[in-house]
Amino acid sequence: MQSEQIKLGKNLKRIRTEKGISQGDIARALDVGRSFITNIENGKTNPTLATIAKIAKAIDVSTGELMK
Repeated sequence: MQSEQIKLGKNLKRIRTEKGISQGDIARALDVGRSFITNIENGKTNPTLATIAKIAKAIDVSTGELMK
């Protein structure tokens, strides 16, 4: 499970930076703290599938793209 969390975090950070989206932008879209997004990117938290789907929508990619 840990490796999946790390993979998700790395993909999120890569896609987010490529698109010029800040952690704050995602946090505001999800109505969560920026530290929550930081923890996801660092593989320190395991978001629910619903949260992953919301993040994917916020950065305009499919959940599959975010998870690969």
